[in-house]
Amino acid sequence: MDNIAHLAPRPQPQVAFNRLELDRILSLYGRMVAAGLWRDYALDLGAKTASFSAFRRTAENPEIRIVKDPALRLKQGEWILYGEGGVVLKRGHDLAGVLAPVERRLVKIVE
Repeated sequence: MDNIAHLAPRPQPQVAFNRLELDRILSLYGRMVAAGLWRDYALDLGAKTASFSAFRRTAENPEIRIVKDPALRLKQGEWILYGEGGVVLKRGHDLAGVLAPVERRLVKIVE
């Protein structure tokens, strides 16, 4: 009776956005929805990366993807902004700097 067998698999570690990061991303999403540019979004939380995708329409490829990859934190920055074709638009260590091109686009639309 000294042997104990654990039948449930151990949960895998998961990368996620913290509250401040998600607040910043969803604030931008809300402003883009109000401007009529985006209509849908998707969150993907995986073992190595977390991503937020924004769509113009639900049946399309994402217009942008914001990816958090902690493995790149000490190298080129853990934040990556991908464009519609999967092209890397911006990389960085802070979320505000990576979101700057999208926020600039929003300012141009309002003016």
